[in-house]
Amino acid sequence: MKVLFIISTDDGETIYNAMRMANVGVKKGDEVSVFMLGKGVMFQQAGTEEFNVMEQIEQFDGDFYV
Repeated sequence: MKVLFIISTDDGETIYNAMRMANVGVKKGDEVSVFMLGKGVMFQQAGTEEFNVMEQIEQFDGDFYV
């Protein structure tokens, strides 16, 4: 299945959970793309100790567009 995630927020918890779902899709064999839009392009600053956004993004093995 082809899946596209569009992330348009700079909320760390939301980005973290979206990337977790994207990573699950990749592991299940889906073709997953993530597109950061609007405030979503600030993902590098959105993470916290509890919601480690960059860890999830570094694990992602699909198409990633900023």
